[in-house]
Amino acid sequence: MKSIKNFIKWIKSPASDFVLFVIVLVLANLVSNKAFLRIDLTNQKTYSLSEVSKQVIKTIEEPLSIKFFYTPKLPAPYNNVEQYVKDLLVEYKGNSKGNFSYECYKMDNTANQNIARDYNLQQFQIQEIKNDAVGFKQVWLGLAIIYADHIDTIDQITSTDGLEYKLTTKISKMISTTNALAGLDNKVKMTLYYSKSIEAFNIDTAKLESLVKDAYTKANEQSMDRIDYSTVVASDTDIDEISGKYGIGLKWNDRKGNSYKGVIGITLEYNDKFRVLPIEIQPSLFGYSVTGLDDLETSLKDTLQALVSKVQEIGYITGHGEAELSEQEGAYMFNNLLSDTYNLKELDLTKENISSGINTIVINGPREKFSDEELYKIDQFLMKGGNIALFLDSFNISQTYNQFGQPSYNYEPLDSGLDKILEKYGIKLGKDYVLDKNCLISNQNGRQELNYIPLLSRDNMNQKHIISKNLSRVIFLQSSSMDITDAKKNSDITTTVLAKSSPRSWTITEPQRLVANAVEPAKDKENEQNLAVILEGKFNSAFDSAVKALDSNNDSMPIDSHLSKSLQKGKLFIVSTASVTSPNLIDEEASMPIAGFIRNAIDYLSGNEELCPMRTKGYSQFSSLNTENKSAIILAKFFNQYLLVFIVALIGLIVLRARNLHRKHIREIFDPNDTREGDK
Repeated sequence: MKSIKNFIKWIKSPASDFVLFVIVLVLANLVSNKAFLRIDLTNQKTYSLSEVSKQVIKTIEEPLSIKFFYTPKLPAPYNNVEQYVKDLLVEYKGNSKGNFSYECYKMDNTANQNIARDYNLQQFQIQEIKNDAVGFKQVWLGLAIIYADHIDTIDQITSTDGLEYKLTTKISKMISTTNALAGLDNKVKMTLYYSKSIEAFNIDTAKLESLVKDAYTKANEQSMDRIDYSTVVASDTDIDEISGKYGIGLKWNDRKGNSYKGVIGITLEYNDKFRVLPIEIQPSLFGYSVTGLDDLETSLKDTLQALVSKVQEIGYITGHGEAELSEQEGAYMFNNLLSDTYNLKELDLTKENISSGINTIVINGPREKFSDEELYKIDQFLMKGGNIALFLDSFNISQTYNQFGQPSYNYEPLDSGLDKILEKYGIKLGKDYVLDKNCLISNQNGRQELNYIPLLSRDNMNQKHIISKNLSRVIFLQSSSMDITDAKKNSDITTTVLAKSSPRSWTITEPQRLVANAVEPAKDKENEQNLAVILEGKFNSAFDSAVKALDSNNDSMPIDSHLSKSLQKGKLFIVSTASVTSPNLIDEEASMPIAGFIRNAIDYLSGNEELCPMRTKGYSQFSSLNTENKSAIILAKFFNQYLLVFIVALIGLIVLRARNLHRKHIREIFDPNDTREGDK
């Protein structure tokens, strides 16, 4: 009993404090090893897994392993990538059901570097400032994802923006692709097409075949041996047929004016579907070269996934000069942006109706007029609850050269005929261009040039709608104004502005002099302009009053089944420029925020809105200071650099002083004879 009393007395005495603290610390670590809690206080929940990611990771039926290869102690901003990826992998593992694992490899030894190279990961160069000197450093930042017999990678990770989206979609595609490959009835046919005529560009066709064959061999090993490969050297008589079928034809003139043609391209075919890999001949410093071969293996895997996976079909309207899906300067990048989830099926409304299997159609930059019959099909598609994405230009731009070789641009107003139905829905597209003082600024020969191309900040993007939330610095090139006054009057439709120019913008109706620093801002006409809107709800048919005037003998115009009002809720998404779908704004990596905006819109129209917040997570973590007041800028800088630090330190001292006083007060009440120092 005496020993127990002594122990209790020791427990109560100050002598036990340190030992008890150590015991509590050990127990807390043991508990946290099994169960941990994180609180994400960021506005966009940047460091928390999205619900889509949680669902995907829970559906893994076979072991999935991720290997993270990284160079430690990198300079900012790359140092954030390492910690973010590690935290992300912990979150994935915590939400899995045991089939997820990961390993991290420091790239400070040759063995780990060889492992990374086995997964086709590569070093890349970054810039670092050391000892007040700018230098370059070779680093590793990449992920290898292994699922069943399939391997995929995310290489050269330079930013955390959209990384969770990339990783989750990679995992999802690998699962669906692996299952799809296992269930294929026949093999996928891979073909390299080229004609002997391309040797005029000094292209080494033997080397070309070797590089393509090597990429095929590696991709086939990772694709369960489901690819058959062949090479076709097209004869002069086959060039037109192959070019017409796959869109891989070339035409050129020599210095004497003689015309030639040829083909070069790689195709993947399965049953009646095919995909074309992006390779083409481009001029270089040493003549001509074939581009797209450096990352051919990656392109091959991505294209194979898009071909065999079960993807949702979207109708892409053609026949009016719309941007071509297969053309590099057309909508190729737009098609590539959507290809992981969607298959864009070309539709000619003069020959066919919109099938019931399609719930979204895209009309992208038409140059020619739609007939009433085609407009009626579009209208009735909307009445049946369909969804429409419109990317519309107000001008057709043509380029001419004077005798001195200087270019000039002609702006011809376009009339696609779509205004006829849009105005019935309450939308009026202006025949003008929107210019904005909040714009892109380019540097030419050390001189700043204002192009007045709207550069939308976070304040100009609707932060309450899932399509535009978290987005900023979004470029709207060659945009026109939109009047939505009438649409807002319709109580059956919800009209939402997703993007608008700043209050410092204005419009011009004659854009012949769109030259940097030559445009005079119209100060008396500055006002916000709508650039992208979405209408949702039940629409009234644009043909409600005119339907009786249509030809009742035309079988393609089903008068008897005419719908004067929507049966189901539909969505109408409108952007007042088609340039946002061009390679001018969408690069191969889809790194610019406008790509996220467009993809979000298509996902929202297609019922995949849960992907939107995951894709744009981290896009605008930092808020910019929107003011030109120099005093305000200096004050903000002083506050962030000095005053904020002082305030935090002062609060800390106040809290410390309050705690000491509180502890002293407790001792005076319960143990006035306490001899410990520090709080007297």
